[in-house]
Amino acid sequence: ALRLAGGRSRCEGRVEMEQGGSWGTVCDDAWDMADAEVTCRQLRCGRAVRIHAGAAFGQGGGPILRDEVGCQGHEEHLWECPATTEHDCSHKEDAGVVCSEHQEWRLSGGRDGCAGRVEVFFRGTWSTVCDSTWYDMEAKVLCRTLGCGDPLRKLFFHHTLPSRMVYECESLQPSLAHCRWAYNKSAPCHQSRAVGVVCNGMEP
Repeated sequence: ALRLAGGRSRCEGRVEMEQGGSWGTVCDDAWDMADAEVTCRQLRCGRAVRIHAGAAFGQGGGPILRDEVGCQGHEEHLWECPATTEHDCSHKEDAGVVCSEHQEWRLSGGRDGCAGRVEVFFRGTWSTVCDSTWYDMEAKVLCRTLGCGDPLRKLFFHHTLPSRMVYECESLQPSLAHCRWAYNKSAPCHQSRAVGVVCNGMEP
């Protein structure tokens, strides 16, 4: 089994493999985009967008199961790739990856990180979010995900980025990625504006 740990979604984080019933990590020696590509594809997380070395997602526990991983990029599973199990690594060298299906958010153009235009990083690029289905619940989910408390008011901006996202949250979810969403679908975004939000900036 394979998973990504320590990230903000299941498609970002420290690479962890299961062997003999226990989870361990992969050393960052020779860790490259081909290795990350196989990891993302195996997890159905799209393509590799970024690789991280030096325990960027925190240090893991358990054994270090692979070092000097040498995928070509076409393999179906990470454990099919040539690698050595002998290593001189510590968990300070745990490898990580960000895959294209990972979503992260920011509020841009405001006084601080808790107000501004809603932008989402998805499939390797930043996009704006359409106001057509953006109501209190969507704003509440986002403000809390960003550690910015609760929403105070809605803002409107122009779409100036090439791609657009739509969210619909029926209940309070851990993040907008857990709600229904659609990427670059023209109908829900027709004649829409780019939404923004002002959060109260208080941790709940």
